[in-house]
Amino acid sequence: MIRVDALTRIYGDLTAVDQVSFEIGQGEIVGLLGHNGAGKTTVMKMLTGYLEPTGGSIEIDGLDIEQQRRAVQSRIGYLPENDPLYPEMTVIDYLDYAAELHGVPETERLECIREAIAKTELWSKAAEPIATLSRGYRQRVGVAQAILHNPKVLILDEPTNGLDPTQVQHMRELIRSLAQQATVIISTHILQEVQAICDRVIIVRNGQKALDATMQELQAGKRLLVAVDAEPTRAVDLFKSVEGVQAVESLQDKGPGHRYALDLGSQDELSDAAPLVASRIATAGLKLYALQPESRDLETIFGEISAQEGRVAV
Repeated sequence: MIRVDALTRIYGDLTAVDQVSFEIGQGEIVGLLGHNGAGKTTVMKMLTGYLEPTGGSIEIDGLDIEQQRRAVQSRIGYLPENDPLYPEMTVIDYLDYAAELHGVPETERLECIREAIAKTELWSKAAEPIATLSRGYRQRVGVAQAILHNPKVLILDEPTNGLDPTQVQHMRELIRSLAQQATVIISTHILQEVQAICDRVIIVRNGQKALDATMQELQAGKRLLVAVDAEPTRAVDLFKSVEGVQAVESLQDKGPGHRYALDLGSQDELSDAAPLVASRIATAGLKLYALQPESRDLETIFGEISAQEGRVAV
């Protein structure tokens, strides 16, 4: 659905995006992450055709954006971070105007507006001026205009910005339902949202792609967490004698026994090492309180990548 190859954008002496490449398939929900100034917004602007690349290529739905820009843009729904709404217009008038800009035929326009209002739960505000709406409702109007024309690609910059917890949950459900017909790219600073919604994550650092992996791959650690009734002086030697265990780290005790993290070479070795560890513990006559793979959250992963450039994750 989306193919980006060696995408580059240069402003004078500044290379904002440097040789970024990735592919996104139909129906995927992908989180595009990075610090402020990392280049993610520039990537999104180039994907929408708003900004021309200095180098590289973008192909969406089989169309080259440089050669068929308008055809590509007709397939995209875009919610910018600061959605440019017209405060003096009512919600329904604004959506009618947006539908015309999207090229929705007049005979289909009313039904498209109804569907967008229903999906974003805007019925109670449809006749009100946008100026009177809360930030959360304005955000919903922005999403409504992005989905009016049933786009094949949906690019959302901070889609849950300003929403209360109930609205956030609704937005998650809406995005998941939209992914049944569209490919979705989300950029947000709220890592929990990416973890809750996305199938995959692309992290941009200093204009370059630092990571591209599925959520399942990211969250699966390479360590086994073990709790036994053995002091480090005994446990470390015991665990290091197990094939595949490369290092042993003593953790702070939480609950019964002493806790340890066993570092293995790869995630694939976890399933092989776990029964060996359990057997070795039983043979040594020790009590086993817990044995499980380590699970990492996105905040931890983002912090690890940030640390590589000597910055603190925000």
